[in-house]
Amino acid sequence: MRALVDVAFDHRREGMTPSPTVELANGVQMPLLGLGTWPMDNEATASAVKTAVYSGYRLFDTAESYGNEAGVGDGLRVSGVRREDVFITSKFNKNWHSRLGVREAFEASADRLGVDYIDLYLIHWPDPGQDRYVEAFEGLEALLREGKVRSIGTSNFKAAHLQRLFDEGMTPHVNQIELNPERVCGDARRLHQAHSIVTGAYSPLGRGGPFLSHPAVVAAATKYGKTPSQVVLRWHTQQDIAVTPKSSNQQRQSENLDIFDFELTPEEIRRINALDTGGHARQDADEYAH
Repeated sequence: MRALVDVAFDHRREGMTPSPTVELANGVQMPLLGLGTWPMDNEATASAVKTAVYSGYRLFDTAESYGNEAGVGDGLRVSGVRREDVFITSKFNKNWHSRLGVREAFEASADRLGVDYIDLYLIHWPDPGQDRYVEAFEGLEALLREGKVRSIGTSNFKAAHLQRLFDEGMTPHVNQIELNPERVCGDARRLHQAHSIVTGAYSPLGRGGPFLSHPAVVAAATKYGKTPSQVVLRWHTQQDIAVTPKSSNQQRQSENLDIFDFELTPEEIRRINALDTGGHARQDADEYAH
């Protein structure tokens, strides 16, 4: 297993203040804003991670299916940041949905990343047709007890999938779902809150969604001297929704992180919430999985 370079990192080189954190149910502190890496390949990911570290990022989100875990590890090693100063999230595929399978998946991911532990490890999709995600979560709990992972969770789990876990006395620390102003997911967020689950958001900017040009967003951007994207990311993080926007451009990375020097008013948040279309996720977690 390759190890991250354990050298002193000069925080004065960073361009931005690192993201504030949200506390998970087991006391682990997770940055509210990090770098997403899908669909970059290993080479692009390594470059993006290196520049992101220098910009102040400390959370990096990857997955087995992205095919770029090695790139995340390479970028962190080249940056010289200490392992304990970064938070790595990864996810495993449906073919590992068993107690022993999760362990195999972890060992392979850790090897590609070049780490001894993963900060947050997620079931990427529930795949209810296969109906083994409860076993997969049992495997995650075993890794957590052994200190192989610091926190555990799910991705793309609907209420019914989570209820299966609750019925077995299991609760993820995080559930990562597609969430943005046109897909506010109020019911899911309320369920998460009731069970002390942190909501993670992917596609927080909707891949350049039309809401970025809506007056509710543009007006706030003008008021605070920010871009519409910055306003939307602040809308997420101000509500303790953890976000991982993807960018390989250093200027955009810095821009995405530069959102913690202003605060939206309750009315501004309400106006952005009103952009919700009630639409479904691009992929139905009852039918799609990998």
